[in-house]
Amino acid sequence: MGFCRPAFKDFNQAKLNPVTELSNGGSFTCSVEINAPLEATPEREPSNAEGFARFGFGPELLKALETLGYQDPTPIQKAAIPELMLGRDLVGQAQTGTGKTAAFALPMLAALDPQERKPQVLVLAPTRELALQVADAFNSYAVNLTGVRTLAIYGGADFRDQIHQLKRGVQIVVGTPGRVMDHMRQGTLDLSNLRALVLDEADEMLRMGFIDDVEWVLEQLPQQRQVVLFSATMPAEIRRISQKYLNSPAEVTIKQKAADASRIRQRFLMVHAPHKLSALERVLEAETSEGVIIFARTKAITITVAESLEQHGYDVAVLNGDVPQAQRERTIERLKSGQVDVLVATDVAARGLDVDRIGLVINYDIPFDSEAYVHRIGRTGRAGRSGDAILFLTPRERRFLGGLERAVGKPIEEMDVPSNATINQNRLDRMRARLTGCLQTPASSEQERALLSEILQRVAQELGSSPDQLALAALELSLAGKPLLLQSEENFNQVRQNGPARDGGREFGRDRGRGRELGRDGDRGPRGDRPMGPPEDHMERFRVEVGWRDRIKPGNIVGAIANEAGLNGRSIGRIQIFDTHSTVDLPKGMPDEVFQGLRQLRVMNKPLQISRLQG
Repeated sequence: MGFCRPAFKDFNQAKLNPVTELSNGGSFTCSVEINAPLEATPEREPSNAEGFARFGFGPELLKALETLGYQDPTPIQKAAIPELMLGRDLVGQAQTGTGKTAAFALPMLAALDPQERKPQVLVLAPTRELALQVADAFNSYAVNLTGVRTLAIYGGADFRDQIHQLKRGVQIVVGTPGRVMDHMRQGTLDLSNLRALVLDEADEMLRMGFIDDVEWVLEQLPQQRQVVLFSATMPAEIRRISQKYLNSPAEVTIKQKAADASRIRQRFLMVHAPHKLSALERVLEAETSEGVIIFARTKAITITVAESLEQHGYDVAVLNGDVPQAQRERTIERLKSGQVDVLVATDVAARGLDVDRIGLVINYDIPFDSEAYVHRIGRTGRAGRSGDAILFLTPRERRFLGGLERAVGKPIEEMDVPSNATINQNRLDRMRARLTGCLQTPASSEQERALLSEILQRVAQELGSSPDQLALAALELSLAGKPLLLQSEENFNQVRQNGPARDGGREFGRDRGRGRELGRDGDRGPRGDRPMGPPEDHMERFRVEVGWRDRIKPGNIVGAIANEAGLNGRSIGRIQIFDTHSTVDLPKGMPDEVFQGLRQLRVMNKPLQISRLQG
């Protein structure tokens, strides 16, 4: 096959001992099983080379790795690269983020013939995002290799453009199984000169139903080729494929130690389903993080969550199966560049995402299995960095927590819904940080700052205002009419014991007369015509023109009215929400000016239009 066979430090030891333990002294332990005798090689002097130079890579690859900041190989690279450089088939079991892309890409690049313009390496990946990520990695490593070209082919992209690129000549093709099959059947992908095939994340291809396609591709390949299979887990079907199509493969297993898992702080939040959006908003307010990925179970939920967060001023984007490929690529670039801070995604859409600035992963919906959970939280804490992961659980889902803890090898700690005090302190800290940053690094040009200064001087002269008063007014202006402090009810997660109201809306009652707002325990409770009971003697009932269709929640109504009327949230009575309107009980004797102020109020960007109910 023409794969080079360089000397490397522990080769002779590997021949004598069929199981070689490798470790980086920190995060991982790796074992390599040699399942077939190795060819005899001439005796060589032990190499004293360090880092990636020990593998015998050429100066072009070593220079690229140095530019990328790669210094020491990861355990999977130490174990896999020597075997692949010998041309052996290999089965690797490793989680995402362990460096497996470089483990197979570097040996493949070292063995390429740049003069041969037909595909020599084919990588199959389960998703478009992962295919693009792997292709980008190949391009980064091959930046100094003249004439080496890589092409990513996947569904959703222009088929004719891919044909044009293939005709121009490429040595490396990275693609999804379906699109690769399309090109092979059309005769536009010539694999007659193929030297190596890589199956990346084989277990995910099994989960997504691509295994039959993968086997079809394998059966069309030349008899003499190297096959490399990487998978986070080894289900029976993946093991069967490795035994059928791989020739006496070396086996590499990377086991994650608890010390590595500790880089990601994992917590869970117990919350009833109807209150997850409210809890999510509070978590995002309390958890300061540069980039956030929120995983939801369905496409519809991603849209609902994103729309709610947009209304609260977040720069948010959606990634699900309905998003066109071009838009998906733009979304990922915007996330990487900081134009988007929050990404709401489904599992399949987010496979292969590798964005350095992700500091927090929120599992808004519990994943279907522990493997998916591991993949999700692996989007943060990349390459030795720390990260946070928060899991939302409903009471019924609590029983699944143990399985997730076993999968990550550590307990997942419980957390509370962030309180008003925590959120308000965070808001104050953020404002102070923004003010300090603006003083240290002005965002405006000198000309604009001169104009702003002139405005301040003119206002000060006209009103006789002091510098402190001007500064305070400027800070209030920056709030854009939004309250600085959160004053809504905190006990929204308490569910009524007697179930939802049996009418056109849901009733939010009082807890033993103490005026505590109670949350819904159903998403769309039973319908009917029976209203809730009359207001208490000291209360008066009002109608507001916002309801379920506006995605309104009791906390929104309570917070808005309490802020405008100067009421304590506990002074607000029962709330009943219907599709197009809601009712709320307020203390009798409301001053007329307060009532008129409430009439002008907006909730969730909708006019409240409050009116008294007669009778």
